Amino acid sequence: MADLLSDRLPLFPFAAAGADPFTPVGAADRRRLDGPVTRVRLPTGGWSWLVTRHEDVKQLLRSDAFSADMYRPGFPLLRPPPAATPQDRLGSFIRMDGEQHRRLRRMLTAEFMIRNVRRIEPLIATTVADALDTLTAQQQPADLVTHLALPVPALVICHLLGVPYAEHAFFQQLSSTLLDRGAPPAAVRAAGSALRSYLGHLIEDKRTSGAPGDDLLGRLVSDRVRTGELEIGELIGMAVLLLVAGHETTANMIGLSVALLQHHPQVWQRLGAGGIDADAVVEELLRYLSIVRTGLPRQAIRDTQVGGRRIRAGDPVIALLSLANRDPEVFAEPDTFDPYRAAHQQLAFGFGVHQCIGQPLARAELRLTLSALARRLPGLRVATEVAALPTRDMSIVYGLAALPVTW
Repeated sequence: MADLLSDRLPLFPFAAAGADPFTPVGAADRRRLDGPVTRVRLPTGGWSWLVTRHEDVKQLLRSDAFSADMYRPGFPLLRPPPAATPQDRLGSFIRMDGEQHRRLRRMLTAEFMIRNVRRIEPLIATTVADALDTLTAQQQPADLVTHLALPVPALVICHLLGVPYAEHAFFQQLSSTLLDRGAPPAAVRAAGSALRSYLGHLIEDKRTSGAPGDDLLGRLVSDRVRTGELEIGELIGMAVLLLVAGHETTANMIGLSVALLQHHPQVWQRLGAGGIDADAVVEELLRYLSIVRTGLPRQAIRDTQVGGRRIRAGDPVIALLSLANRDPEVFAEPDTFDPYRAAHQQLAFGFGVHQCIGQPLARAELRLTLSALARRLPGLRVATEVAALPTRDMSIVYGLAALPVTW
């Protein structure tokens, strides 16, 4: 084992790719990988298999030979785990396996189906228009992250869940701490407790009300909690997951996408004029940027093989979505941004039973936000050099901390 943990193994997560915020893994780190399934060191002192090929990542994520339960001994962790009580573990179905996972996910599937997301597209469009009014009222250069990228998905998820947007600064700060790989365990524990407490009080108010409300949390209280199908603690955990994931990922994608598209002015102009398939642009942005750059961690629960490598029961494994999305066996010239390619095989939302349940909503928010922004501000420009943009290198969800723009 000492040999496995030697400095000869690449340290994962990889450092940011220099002055290029759009490249998930730099050339030097790619060269250090010993094939599509290789060992890497983790910052917690352990090691993990790193799976990078598109087909291997799909195999791993759809296989029941691997567990998503981060509380299993030996699970690949990128930071020391905070002390967790059994209550803290309730409801977070992305860290569950088997029937436990399926039971909770089934309760949400219909809410995020494409036809239901289409019904709220007018709400998303209005939210985007209002945010653009706020952005264009600012003195230039203005921060697009503060005035557009963050508020649009936050307002939408608050509306869907029934969470007051007035509290957005509070829960956004807590979300950032929960996703920060550099945050001390005590800070992560405190942020998680504060968010659970806040949402717990909100859900309790709905539970004791005669009319819980026609929002997602209200419907789950009426249809699941009051029937005994769902515990309050489980609903709180689900609410934490949906609130954090429901705005952090899309917010980071919006900011990073706008910055990238400024290097492709023809695409930007065509997007604003309706001269390019906006859905195809979004798929390529998801593939090319791959903002979950720390990958998806798993642990083998029985002996198996991935990519010709023998994986033993108990071995930690990480599916690296960013390199799977740049697999030359699937995508021609994968390091080139090409919005005219068919990028529908991209794995930015994961794969298999744990594939992101909110992906139809995320796609709609990206398409409507980017199209409206390009249409209204065709002369938009980033007001600083790309190398000077502040990046969220220590976040589980990569992105820009700020994006100063002029128009």
